[in-house]
Amino acid sequence: MSPAPQPSGITQGLTLLIDPHWSPEQALAVVELLYDLRARIWAHNELALQARLRDDRTTALDINGVDAPPF
Repeated sequence: MSPAPQPSGITQGLTLLIDPHWSPEQALAVVELLYDLRARIWAHNELALQARLRDDRTTALDINGVDAPPF
């Protein structure tokens, strides 16, 4: 069985194993930890992250002021 695809698109690297027997409380604790970590990283790097996300999502059509074709 192959691992589920990652949201980041990364297909190589270390496999992260999660114990299938975690209690709901344990799983929630990890989710809350990750949420807090994300918030701290965002607070520390907000402007740089916004610029990077904008650059990643800007197309040549956006830059030239041309509207994208409707879908």
